Amino acid sequence: MTRALFLDRDGTVIEDRGYMHDPDLVQLLPGAAGVLRGLEREGWALVMVSNQSGVGRGLITPAEMEAVHSRFLNVMRGAGVGITASYFCVHRPDEACHCRKPSTFHVEQAAREFGLDLGKSWMIGDRRSDVLCGRNAGCRTIWLSNPLFPVVEGLADYVAANWGEVRTILASHADADAAASA
Repeated sequence: MTRALFLDRDGTVIEDRGYMHDPDLVQLLPGAAGVLRGLEREGWALVMVSNQSGVGRGLITPAEMEAVHSRFLNVMRGAGVGITASYFCVHRPDEACHCRKPSTFHVEQAAREFGLDLGKSWMIGDRRSDVLCGRNAGCRTIWLSNPLFPVVEGLADYVAANWGEVRTILASHADADAAASA
């Protein structure tokens, strides 16, 4: 089974610009592409899991959401990063759907579809719902801090200020995991 990085998109891999309807607004966060490219080369599956309630709220159309995501995938490919799969919840928070993070629905779906080992996988996100999704799925978690969403102390396994720190955390665990397997 393969290990995966489950990634939130907005505020984690790209700048959070609210309910994005314009593909030209897609801007990678500093360091994200380089770190993800290196991790993909090490055999990590990169799976994007995103709540996009702007669709359910009527603030963006499904076509606008798809155009933004298509631009995101093109930017990632241009940076040498392949996203294994992408999953979205487009429901409003009050709809009580089964797929909105912190639900593990999409993480578990990806695990089944791609043979992913959730116990060896990580969830990286910038919000409480991302971290809870990862924890509930049995993944280790990294809260990538940003000024929009204050870190809830003690919720994530680790807190990182930037993608360089994410890389350091994952590298330190790769060494520890390899030693434990030996």
